[in-house]
Amino acid sequence: MIELCPIICREGAIAILTILRDAGFETYFAGGCVRDRLLSAAPTEYDIATSARPEEIKKLFPKARSVGEAFGVMLVRSHDIMYDVATFRSDGPYSDSRHPDNIQFSTAKEDAQRRDFTINGIFEDPIANVLIDYVGGEQDLELRLVRAIGEPRERFAEDHLRMLRAIRFSSRFEFSIDIDTAEAIRELSNELEGISRERIGEEIKKMLTHPNRGVAAWELQYLGLDRIILAEESCMNAPTRLGRLTSNSTYATALAAWILDRNGSEGAIFKVAAHWREQLQLSNKVANSLEVILHIHQTLYAWESLGVAKQKRLASAVEFMNALAIIQSEDRATFIYIKRSLSTLEKTGLAPERLIDGNELIKSGVEPSSALGEILEAVYDAQLEGTVSNKEEAITLAIAIYRDLLDS
Repeated sequence: MIELCPIICREGAIAILTILRDAGFETYFAGGCVRDRLLSAAPTEYDIATSARPEEIKKLFPKARSVGEAFGVMLVRSHDIMYDVATFRSDGPYSDSRHPDNIQFSTAKEDAQRRDFTINGIFEDPIANVLIDYVGGEQDLELRLVRAIGEPRERFAEDHLRMLRAIRFSSRFEFSIDIDTAEAIRELSNELEGISRERIGEEIKKMLTHPNRGVAAWELQYLGLDRIILAEESCMNAPTRLGRLTSNSTYATALAAWILDRNGSEGAIFKVAAHWREQLQLSNKVANSLEVILHIHQTLYAWESLGVAKQKRLASAVEFMNALAIIQSEDRATFIYIKRSLSTLEKTGLAPERLIDGNELIKSGVEPSSALGEILEAVYDAQLEGTVSNKEEAITLAIAIYRDLLDS
């Protein structure tokens, strides 16, 4: 992914805004870019809201593309970056709890009032360097509060996924959720059953790949949304493993930690993982990683009894460090012991190149058979343990193992 420069992104957005303003249209920055700048972040994505209709935007920007013309949204390029330019609108009823049945082009004030949360409803005039706030968003940013615009139940009835977004924003910014907004989420939590598993999974992934993932999981449990999104009994176990993971932990690692937090009996964790695969519509890659992490995690508690070869094989597995990160979050003493052991193992190589392969065994007189792979693995174990150190020793051992198999 190309890393965008915040300064260039802002300059490109101002260039579009200036053209619209010069043509006589009221135009502002809107939504997340305003919120993030007020939180001292450096936005790289800008939404532009304007009184210009789609056809008027098209006249000013002939190469603009429609990405939602029915909702007044056009895509405009500036400084080699694409920007959403949307006409001020008010929304009709949301029959599908996702999209308005119809819209009406309207004023900036009406446009602000149809948005989800007050902190996302602030407009910015970057030319005059002033905020246009019709919904109290600036005050809620100071209060560090996520509050639905207007009546919370109406906002969530329009799009039930907004309940998950409230938790995502709350955990991401370390804000509280307004009492009325939180109560509406609790009351309407069952409505999430009508939302597609894909959309829910996308929101959960955003939460669990953020460093504040533990807070997000706790809010989901506290407000009872875990019961719906995971289709299992609501759980009030504190997500301690999840909350202690390193900030760059993968989605699969976070899921594994949360499963372990929620399930005291490790015998059930693989059934839970398979269930979550369906509930959250996990990709094959994430689901497979999740299962491997859980398997390695269980094995790590038997680390001392594994022997050098198995320890090295395990330590060179793709998901080993992710499983070890969970150990770090739950058992510091075991984590330190394994890390010290790894330092010793690494001196002789965790996954050295094999001394021999199948072709060399066949040339040495070993008949091709299903036992060939078994012999190679036994020889590699000996190599990992340091009992063979060159090709000649490896071939000698392989032939000895082969003869033993023939005798048996």
